[in-house]
Amino acid sequence: MRPSLLLLLAGLLTISLATSCKKDADSASHETSELVFGQFYGFCAGERCIEIYRLNTDAGTLEEDTADRYPHLAQAYTGQYIPLAASYYAQVRDLPQLIPAQLLQQPDGTIGTPDAADGGGYYVSLFDNGTRRFWLIDTQKNNIPDALHPLVDTLRVRIQRLP
Repeated sequence: MRPSLLLLLAGLLTISLATSCKKDADSASHETSELVFGQFYGFCAGERCIEIYRLNTDAGTLEEDTADRYPHLAQAYTGQYIPLAASYYAQVRDLPQLIPAQLLQQPDGTIGTPDAADGGGYYVSLFDNGTRRFWLIDTQKNNIPDALHPLVDTLRVRIQRLP
């Protein structure tokens, strides 16, 4: 082959490799080292009524909130956290990657009618492009967008495994 053709092919190969490794804009926008998540029930008695956790993938830690306050509709949750065993972190470390891009398209606040009719709700908070975002999500899947069904199913199962 001619040298100019080899250079052209090498250039095209380099460009295609460089562009094929870029992440999708939807998935990159919600990658975060900190994810706060949990469940809450308003008309409930006992320690398991409000369970909020803070996952830090940079530090490789999972912490449990000890304040157990009902999440506020107008602001992100601020808790008092204690570390949990590394085995619990291993069970939830992939949660940030499971957040659907459709969640970020929702305004902060409620999705559906969380905790209406004593059904409870899920809490999710993360940083999106440097801004803290948070949602209180209905547990009844017929009240939320279909794209969020896998997330609430995963949260239900994973939270049940945590202390």
